[in-house]
Amino acid sequence: MSSEDPAGHEIELDLLLEAIRRRHQYDFRNYSRESVRRRMERAQAHFGCATLAELQHIVLHDPASLAPLLDFLTIQVSEMFRDPTYFAALRSRVIPYLRTWPSLKVWIAGCANGEEFYSLAILFREEGLEERTVFYCTDINPAALNKAEAGIYDLDRIAGFTRNHRLSGAPCSLSDYYTAGFGAARFDPSLRRRAVFAHHNLVSDEVFSEVHLVSSRNVLIYFDRTLQDRALGLFSRSLARGGFLGLGSRETLRFSEHREDFSDFVREEKIYRRTIQPEREARRAG
Repeated sequence: MSSEDPAGHEIELDLLLEAIRRRHQYDFRNYSRESVRRRMERAQAHFGCATLAELQHIVLHDPASLAPLLDFLTIQVSEMFRDPTYFAALRSRVIPYLRTWPSLKVWIAGCANGEEFYSLAILFREEGLEERTVFYCTDINPAALNKAEAGIYDLDRIAGFTRNHRLSGAPCSLSDYYTAGFGAARFDPSLRRRAVFAHHNLVSDEVFSEVHLVSSRNVLIYFDRTLQDRALGLFSRSLARGGFLGLGSRETLRFSEHREDFSDFVREEKIYRRTIQPEREARRAG
C-alpha cells in the first residue's frame, strides 16, 4: 500500500494487528498508534514486504515469524540503575517503609532484558532486604525473559551501569556483582535466587499476587489512554495498602481514572503510594 494512500495504510495496519491478536493472542491494538505504526514499518522492511498486507500474510501462515515480530513490537532498551535519582529515592525514602514488612514481593512489570530487575536485586541486597524478598519479573516477550534470566550484557555497557549505580548511593562497586570475559559481563547468578521470570501481558492478563512494590518504568508511554488505565488498575489491585508504585520519568497518574488510588510519595521521581479510601475500595469490590 503506497504512502500516498494513508487511509488504506491505516486499514492494513488495523487488519495486521487483528491478525496478530487472533492468530497469536497478542493484542497491540491499544498501543500508541504512532509507535505501533513505526515499529510495523520496520518489521515490514525486515521481512522484505512491500506492504503491511504482505506482512499480515506472513503472520497468518508462518509461525516462526512471531519471535522476530515481537522484537519489533516490544521495546527492550534499558540500562541498569537508569535514572539513578529514582533508585536513590527508593534507597533513602522507600526502603525504610519496606523494612516494616516481614516479607516482601516486588513486581517488575515489563522487565525487558532484565536491567531493572538486577538494579533492584542489587539495591535490595545492599539494603539487607534480599533474603525476605521475592521478585516477579514479567514481560510479554519470551526472548527478552530468557535474556533477563541469563543476566549477560555487553561489556561496553558496564561503564554506564557502573556510573548509574554509584550515583544511586551505592556503598560498593558494581564490579562486586559480575564477572567479565570475552566481551561480556555475567551478573552473579545468586541475584536470581529469589526471582521468578514469567510471561504476563498487561493487555489481557490479571492480577496474580499481592505485592509491596511495582516498578514499571517506561512501559505506559507506549500505551494509549485506555490501556494505560487498564495497567494502572492492575498495579493498584496488586499493591498492598501502603505499597509503592514507580513509573518512568515521562509517565504520570495525573489523567488516570485510578489517580485517587494513589498519593504522591516522591513526586519528582514518579514514586506513588497506594492509599485507596475504604469507601472507594468497597465500591470497586461491589
